[in-house]
Amino acid sequence: MSTGDAPLIVILGPTASGKTALSLALAERFAGEIVSCDSVSIYRDLVAGTAKPTQEERCRAPHHLLDLVAPDAPFTAGDYARLARQALVEITARGHLPIVAGGSGLYLRAMLEGLFPGPQRSEELRLRLRRRVRQRGSEYLHRLLSRLDRPASAAIHPNDAPKLIRALEVCLLARQPMTELWQKGREPLRGFRVLRLGLNPERSLLYERINDRARRMFDEGLVEETRALLARYGENPPQVLNSLGYRQAAQLLSGELTRAEAIAATQQGHRNYAKRQMTWFRREPEVCWMEGFADDECVQQECVERVRRFIGK
Repeated sequence: MSTGDAPLIVILGPTASGKTALSLALAERFAGEIVSCDSVSIYRDLVAGTAKPTQEERCRAPHHLLDLVAPDAPFTAGDYARLARQALVEITARGHLPIVAGGSGLYLRAMLEGLFPGPQRSEELRLRLRRRVRQRGSEYLHRLLSRLDRPASAAIHPNDAPKLIRALEVCLLARQPMTELWQKGREPLRGFRVLRLGLNPERSLLYERINDRARRMFDEGLVEETRALLARYGENPPQVLNSLGYRQAAQLLSGELTRAEAIAATQQGHRNYAKRQMTWFRREPEVCWMEGFADDECVQQECVERVRRFIGK
């Protein structure tokens, strides 16, 4: 397999659409290795509130970029792009097929298209923005970002304070939208030709799966996991605990929400997230969209056939 034009498969789509199942099927069929593209799965000790592959699934194919750093460790889209590109080269060098699967659109874009030459960090500005989060909540920053850079706000969850702070930092310091800077001076991924497979299930069926997944998170230890993480970090919990599921579990533990309310809020949050994911992925170029879930036999077979033709096997 030549590294000059090595094939790369990218599986994208909303949460709960079956990206993991499809990545495993393709990896087993074409001697592939899977590169996770998920901004929460890179953290260790976060299990119940994520969609990480199980240990059984990880035994079926090699996986990369899971459980990389501690929950309180800083990790950026640039860090992801660097490690993901390194993994792609190494997988290809072994004669295997790299398969990127996940729902973090910003991480995927950083890997494929490179990052913009943004301004240097301003700790003073970041401190002010963090103070705003404590005073008014991360949703306030999200509303502010939507006025300064609507496309960027559509790609970042309202609870993701670190990404919101960085996006606002760029907009304010550069005096222009971050998405405009994305188009300047980036270094796209080279040496690979990319097949993008997109999953687009029927909306009502997707929401049913999202609701079921959220209930299972709470049944399978999300509250207990959150309690342990809060106890470990004390008064300075890591920002990742603001991600979907963990935030609602923390509100349950503090008495702000009942269990039923926490589950309902998690379900609603994930449904909203799925909408934003599809808005983002619709802008990805040359996506082969599949109208269904990955565990649908016809969808999976069509994906297998497309990959077979793409790699010439």
